[in-house]
Amino acid sequence: MKLDVDVLRYLSKDDFRVLTAVELGMRNHEIVPSDLIDRIASLKHGGTYKVLKNLLKHKLLHHDSSKYDGFRLTYLGYDFLAIKTMVNRGVFTAVGRQIGVGKESDIFEVAREDGTVMAMKLHRLGRTSFRAVKTKRDYLRHRSSYNWLYLSRLAALKEYAFMKALEEHGFPVPNAVDCNRHCVVMSLIQGYPLVQVKQLQNPETVFDTIIGLVVHLAEHGLIHCDFNEFNIMIDDDEKVTMIDFPQMVSVSHRNAQMYFDRDIECIFKFFGKRFNLSFEERSDDVDDSEVETEESGRPTFSSITKTAGFLDKELAASGFTTKDQDDIQKFIEGNVAEDDVSDNEHESESCQTNIKGFDSLNLDQEEPTSSCNEEGQIDENQHSPEAGQSGDPESQNSSNEEEDNQNADDAQLMKSLAKQRRRAMAAARKGRKNIASRNSYKDKGGKSSNSSKIQKQLSSW
Repeated sequence: MKLDVDVLRYLSKDDFRVLTAVELGMRNHEIVPSDLIDRIASLKHGGTYKVLKNLLKHKLLHHDSSKYDGFRLTYLGYDFLAIKTMVNRGVFTAVGRQIGVGKESDIFEVAREDGTVMAMKLHRLGRTSFRAVKTKRDYLRHRSSYNWLYLSRLAALKEYAFMKALEEHGFPVPNAVDCNRHCVVMSLIQGYPLVQVKQLQNPETVFDTIIGLVVHLAEHGLIHCDFNEFNIMIDDDEKVTMIDFPQMVSVSHRNAQMYFDRDIECIFKFFGKRFNLSFEERSDDVDDSEVETEESGRPTFSSITKTAGFLDKELAASGFTTKDQDDIQKFIEGNVAEDDVSDNEHESESCQTNIKGFDSLNLDQEEPTSSCNEEGQIDENQHSPEAGQSGDPESQNSSNEEEDNQNADDAQLMKSLAKQRRRAMAAARKGRKNIASRNSYKDKGGKSSNSSKIQKQLSSW
């Protein structure tokens, strides 16, 4: 769908209010009902229907009445919401021509007040050319339900986060300016995609630089997964810049080696066909680093070690498994040791507090205090210095009598608790109002009503 920004000038506050209402309703509705849009927007004098009609005319909304009367946002309406937010923030003031089209995004030129030109990337997942997002990307993670607008928003947030982190660590990437919804604003790279370049003055140097970027990313714990001639920008000075980051994964991913080898294979294949590089002769000096290479000069995934950083952990990249189990285990063991000491010292107090708070906190539960009390009794017998030390039958008889007395006390305590519980339940039932069900019979003037009327008339006579 073509982005016609001229329409944006003629949209009023009510139009954007209704668009925002539809966006909020799409959080839990595939098609937002008209009544819900009216309640969320809460326009004066009930002007929601007129605004919806205007938005439909500009194709900012889609009307669906197959199951019920409702609306949903289109990508054009989502674009207008993101652009309006960016303009209000002062990120840019003008939108220019379209400079790029991908399988999952569109790229436009935008300009600031001072004339600085930047790039605006609008993610558009769900196109016919790229609909297998759920199997090829991990944007959803554990979620089961989704729509394309939400997936585009997740992709934009992920790309913005990766771009920011890579820029801070010195990688040649565009400068990430701002992000909102499915829109990412970045600096404009003054160059060309590598796929459009026919000749290079130093193809060997450019090749070594690109392979070094792949290895350097892996040392930081990341794999690009789509590192090819379409996602590499090169300027007139043959300076290389990486773009397109939503699909990056961690080196701990189960398919990390396959993605790494695929990125390396794409670069080798392109430079071999386009610039006729012979890699067998250059197998000894492909990379100046200490990474081991195969006979063809290709870096191997097994020889790369994460020594430069842990960007996959900082960014929660796909496939990253937390390796802090030792620290967690130490923390748990320390808490268990402290809990054992505190339990031995304050066990009887905890049982008493549970018995006192039972009526007020857990009225509908079964009697858990009996188990707590029994466990406390067992622990006291185990830890008391007098129990089990003397083997005299008199001491054993006395201990048995004490246990019988305690059991009798426990039985009386449980009876009193049961009485208190019944009283509390009865008091709670008295406070409830008797609400008649919807299916209950209502007298609509039958025999009973007629008889009552006759009795009233007789009494009046």
